[in-house]
Amino acid sequence: MQTPSTRLQTRFLYLAVFTGGMTTLAVELSASRLLGSIFGTSNVVWANIIGLILVYLTAGYFIGGHVADRWPNYVAFYRVITWAAFFSGLVPLIAHPILQAAATAVQDYEAAVTVGSFVSVLIIFAVPVTLLGFVSPYSIRLALATIEDAGRTTGQLYALSTLGSIIGNFTPVLLLIPQVGTARTFLIFAGILMAVGLIGLWLNNRRAALQLLWMPILLIVLAILALRGPLRPPPSNMTLLYEKESAYNLVQVVENQNGYRYLLLNEGQGIHSQWHPTDYYYRRTWGFFLTAPYFNNPPFTPDQVERIAVIGLAAGTITRQYDAVYPGLPMDGIEIDPDIVEAGRQYMGMTQPNLNVIIEDGRFALNQLDTQYTMIGIDAYRVPYVPWHLTTVEFFQEINDHLTNQGVVAINVGRTQTDRRLVEALTRSMLDVFPSVHTLDVPDAYNTILVATKQPTQSDNLHLNMDLLPDDVHPILIEALTDATTAIMPTVAANIRLTDDHAPVEMIVDSMVIDFLLHGGVNELK
Repeated sequence: MQTPSTRLQTRFLYLAVFTGGMTTLAVELSASRLLGSIFGTSNVVWANIIGLILVYLTAGYFIGGHVADRWPNYVAFYRVITWAAFFSGLVPLIAHPILQAAATAVQDYEAAVTVGSFVSVLIIFAVPVTLLGFVSPYSIRLALATIEDAGRTTGQLYALSTLGSIIGNFTPVLLLIPQVGTARTFLIFAGILMAVGLIGLWLNNRRAALQLLWMPILLIVLAILALRGPLRPPPSNMTLLYEKESAYNLVQVVENQNGYRYLLLNEGQGIHSQWHPTDYYYRRTWGFFLTAPYFNNPPFTPDQVERIAVIGLAAGTITRQYDAVYPGLPMDGIEIDPDIVEAGRQYMGMTQPNLNVIIEDGRFALNQLDTQYTMIGIDAYRVPYVPWHLTTVEFFQEINDHLTNQGVVAINVGRTQTDRRLVEALTRSMLDVFPSVHTLDVPDAYNTILVATKQPTQSDNLHLNMDLLPDDVHPILIEALTDATTAIMPTVAANIRLTDDHAPVEMIVDSMVIDFLLHGGVNELK
């Protein structure tokens, strides 16, 4: 029979296993956000994070088993936990200046610094994750009283570790990161694990616990020093107006000396929205969405635009331009990130009373609506990726079901000067649903707008309808149509079609990015 002291040891050991599992998953999820704010969240980034963390855990399981056999005592076990917590807390504090350097390198297109920073941050995870891997074999070694109890005891420990992992999986993303940020999320989980380690040491050897009390003090001091300033420095000629880590993005609003404001997300390479108090047209991607309905057969006039929807609303540049041309036009804007919406409302004029903002995933939200639209725009990039489920034949069929007889859909697609694989794959997929697809290359950009029409149409319609516009039409519509008529390119469809079952969008984009960099593409960006 266990004594009260032994029962306390066992229960606290189980708590340590639970906390270790929770911290391990929290570190992995937080690592993706730590790196994603600069390097994005492509398959390549995720593969590196998951792959290396599995390597570190494998090493931890292997080494931890040997260490547990050599020093099978609670003091050594809780020392390992305390050191794992300490190094977990160090990760964001050490990574912060490295990531700031990487952010500057990304802005300046310094590939060597960017790759070096990425690798450096991944290496930083080696020590804490390997030590966290010690917990499972070490706890089993300490908990096994007899061979007859091996199955039950091991099952209980793995169940507790997995339960902790479940909490560590959801809590950072759904609760802590949106409220306190990635770095502080690391510190919270590290602090919980360190408290368990120090208390466990105190129960077994108070002197050993006192010897490690410097750890939380040092982490607090380093946190105060390291976490000052913005998470990502704004461009050198910009003033930072807003910054927040949401559940999905690092969101920033910056302003230049001429009063133009820009919405930047994550690594800051793409401008997702633009705003100025008096200027509405910026000769960028968003203006081309204004032109999409005018691919309809002539005569198509402004009064035939009845309602629009935008998937990937961001801070509302497209809808602001539509509202200027068609005052009071009913508009539905779908945006998955509520903090982007808040930034748009506070800093980028997204307050039109005729704009209905829906905070939800784009495809899911659209299918909940029983509404017909003249134009549905899709501008849901996470540079340079577009969500795969917004590229498939099935999705475009759902779009088609929400269009009026003169409805059109426009989607923003990435490319390079020589590589149009993604554009052509999307064209093939859209042509499975729509009779006509038109191609517009945005000048001085790596963007193509594909416009599909519900009726068979010709590219010349754009120019013909522009000539029929009334004299009192808003001038930005004339500007947009003028730019669009000179941006029309031949429409080319690939052999591959994207479906819900097979849509290798990220594989295509990864290959495009690698080819772009290998063939000197960085020099084009400077």
